[in-house]
Amino acid sequence: MPVTVRIPAPLRPVAGGASSVECDPGTVRELIDQLDAQHAGFRDRIMEDDALRRFVNVFVQGQDVRFAEGIDTVVDDGQEVTILPAVAGG
Repeated sequence: MPVTVRIPAPLRPVAGGASSVECDPGTVRELIDQLDAQHAGFRDRIMEDDALRRFVNVFVQGQDVRFAEGIDTVVDDGQEVTILPAVAGG
C-alpha cells in the first residue's frame, strides 16, 4: 500500500499542482528522493545540506520527524506524511 504525501500550497507548483502524491514506503529521505525523481527540484525546496530546511516541518502520522529519527524516520505502508512550511504572522 502506498504512502500518501500531502503537499502544501506553496510547493504544489513544483509538484505539478498536486495536493498529494503517492510514494513507496521507506524513510522520509527516500520519500523526498522519490518526490524529487517525479518532480525535479522538489528536494531543493525543502532540504539544505542533507537536512530539512529550518522552516519546513514534516509529520508522519501527525508526529514531527524532528522528535523521531529526523529524515531517517521510517514511513510504513499506508501511512500519511504531511509537509508544512513554518509561517510567521502577526
